[in-house]
Amino acid sequence: MSKKQFETEAIRTQINRTEFLEHSSPLYLTSSFVFEDAEDMRASFSEEKQRNIYSRFTNPNTSEFVDKICKMEGAESGYAFATGMAAVFSTFAALLNSGDHIVSARSIFGSTHTLFTKFLPKWNIETSYFNINKPETIESLITLNTKILFAESPTNPAVDIIDLELLGSIAKKHNLILIIDNCFATPYLQQPIKFGAHLVIHSATKLIDGQGRVLGGVTVGDADLMREVYLFARNTGSALSPFNAWTLSKSLETLAVRVDKHCENALKVAEFLETHEKVNWVKYPFLKSHPQYEVAKKQMKLGGNIVAFEVKGGIEAGREFLNALKMCSLSANLGDTRTIVTHPASTTHSKLSEADRLEASITDGLVRVSVGLEHADDVIADLGQALN
Repeated sequence: MSKKQFETEAIRTQINRTEFLEHSSPLYLTSSFVFEDAEDMRASFSEEKQRNIYSRFTNPNTSEFVDKICKMEGAESGYAFATGMAAVFSTFAALLNSGDHIVSARSIFGSTHTLFTKFLPKWNIETSYFNINKPETIESLITLNTKILFAESPTNPAVDIIDLELLGSIAKKHNLILIIDNCFATPYLQQPIKFGAHLVIHSATKLIDGQGRVLGGVTVGDADLMREVYLFARNTGSALSPFNAWTLSKSLETLAVRVDKHCENALKVAEFLETHEKVNWVKYPFLKSHPQYEVAKKQMKLGGNIVAFEVKGGIEAGREFLNALKMCSLSANLGDTRTIVTHPASTTHSKLSEADRLEASITDGLVRVSVGLEHADDVIADLGQALN
């Protein structure tokens, strides 16, 4: 049978039905699985048989979720984690040894930055950062012990874009492992493996769940690399729970229709903000004014649901704007059905120096909007009254 379309794979990829012939995949809320006899147990633990042994290793629900993401991303293998950061840490920890080196974009999620600067150095693993708007500097940072090239695109929270094809060519030239955090785009809008990525990471907590209910993470990609990630995760206990996996697998069935609407709303919000006198600038991948608009059009289906803009007046103006909102939520999450607004300089990135924030494109007045599924007019009305 020929390959099915994205939406069909998201809905029709399921584990085998039981004798009850259920239409929707059941929950497998079990810690462990039984064996037919001693030989079955021996063969299973020696991996001569591919079967479920213990839910820290695999579970039918997590397997279904991973299979869907692999098909969406064009990946060979994957593993599902308890959180997005569990996926990030486990992936790097599994592949790096003492003395190895990472080259990473500076514009990355705050907890990933903390991992690179506070925890990995304990094991003599160092990171060099490049400015995502100056990709011509990447190769100058590569050393003999560089092993991984890492980036997010679009970035959090400034919504910058980097050319994934360029990163793929650099990784190939220098024999590096290219890892892309694809959280903002989701597999529906962007598939980094097509551009040369070896591994792709998602915080499934965001748009993949889409309703702010559960935590989860997933890494997919090259089978040989994922084997190392699997063995690390299996032995360190970062597995996704069967219930959360079931929830996330069901969420994937509606990913395409939800993200289409998120993107439609976000573009309307971005276009409104561009016209507002209290706003200095707006960044949204599918706005023609975005510095990397052509790159975004090349590698993304649509622009995503995150809009970044700068309120005139700096940090205090950003705080006042948040306090004036009446409908939009103030939360640390994103990718929810509800529109969420954050002011990074006074919250998530407040511990960084001003110079470090600016290096990550975070100005004092930058506001990040995760545009939800409310009617766009109501979101715009709330943002507008708060700006005024």
